[in-house]
Amino acid sequence: MSFQNPVFIPGPTNIPEALRKACDMPTIDHRSPLFGQILHPARAGVQEILKSGSAEVFIFPSTGTGGWETALTNCLSAGDKILAARSGMFSHRWIDMCQRHALDVEIVETPWGEGLPAHRYEEILTADKSHQIKAVLATHNETATGVKSDIAAVRTALDAAGHPALLFVDGVSSIGSMDFRFDEWGVDVAVTGSQKGFMLSAGLAIVGFSDKAMQATKTGTLPRTFFDVHDMAKGYDNNAYPYTPAVGLLNGLNMACDMLLKEGLENVFARHTRIATGVRAAVDAWGLELCAASPEVYSDTVSAIRTPDGFNATDIVTHAAETYGVAFGVGLGEVAGKVFRIGHLGSLTDVMTLSGIATAEMCMADLGLDIKLGSGVAAAQEFYRANPATTLKDAA
Repeated sequence: MSFQNPVFIPGPTNIPEALRKACDMPTIDHRSPLFGQILHPARAGVQEILKSGSAEVFIFPSTGTGGWETALTNCLSAGDKILAARSGMFSHRWIDMCQRHALDVEIVETPWGEGLPAHRYEEILTADKSHQIKAVLATHNETATGVKSDIAAVRTALDAAGHPALLFVDGVSSIGSMDFRFDEWGVDVAVTGSQKGFMLSAGLAIVGFSDKAMQATKTGTLPRTFFDVHDMAKGYDNNAYPYTPAVGLLNGLNMACDMLLKEGLENVFARHTRIATGVRAAVDAWGLELCAASPEVYSDTVSAIRTPDGFNATDIVTHAAETYGVAFGVGLGEVAGKVFRIGHLGSLTDVMTLSGIATAEMCMADLGLDIKLGSGVAAAQEFYRANPATTLKDAA
């Protein structure tokens, strides 16, 4: 691999130089007021990016997986019933975590490539007259399949059923890149990480808790120590953590929030949509299809691209790394060997994306697929030329 080339994996993403420098800082006393000047603005920035006026933000030295565990262990008790759809590798892994914590998961098996079945959620929740279901899991953006689900529809399902279950949302590969509305969608716990839309290295699990979720932490009895939000809250009150924090990453998170908010969240979302649409234009020009079943579920942060039957899509990823020093994502789980993934989130521009599209074309041509060199690049160029970035003059 080459450190000079951008990565096109769906996380960790490319790190802007300013954020690298923000993370590279001298050691400070992490129990001093100086640390509070990093911690509290970072938490406030995350809250704003979640589009919430009240979410309690907790930041753990971990990853999105730790955020999943934070949601479960703080709000639930062994034996509690959970409702979840299995529609990709990451929803599968969260379900697996629930089962390892002795939770009773009702699984709605969903074809990989489709979004969350909100209508089935409503049917199941309506039938649960005794309110045995304590939480509903929803993966906003399934990174394995390049599928975005409608979280507002899931909230509508809960409300239509008159059901009090908590709504836990995995926003690991969406928050900071795609529109996320914590308050409007009635999210109870939102989970993300530092290495995706926040454009940092992996190392921070970032979670937002609603007032309702905080109330649930008072009755949840699953064991928790490292991920105890009450211990963390006590530490925050004293400008500290209950253990040693990742100070450099938190300083980077503070700056990342400032960068995203300065660009303007709607501009950030529009940039991701524009870049993703250019990638999709290239896929169409190649004569290939996305794993995502229909345009309404197309992800703006990652495209999982199907290759012809009998062709091992993983060979594209291996060839790109070995021959051109460029990283793409492999297929996972049920779509392993059937798709390769182009991540297009975080610190990325039209020009950078064109280099990834060109590399994918070269790899496919090298490996014998019927791909005309320049076809996908030209299709993306036409789209980008017709839909230029609107914020470049402001950024200059």
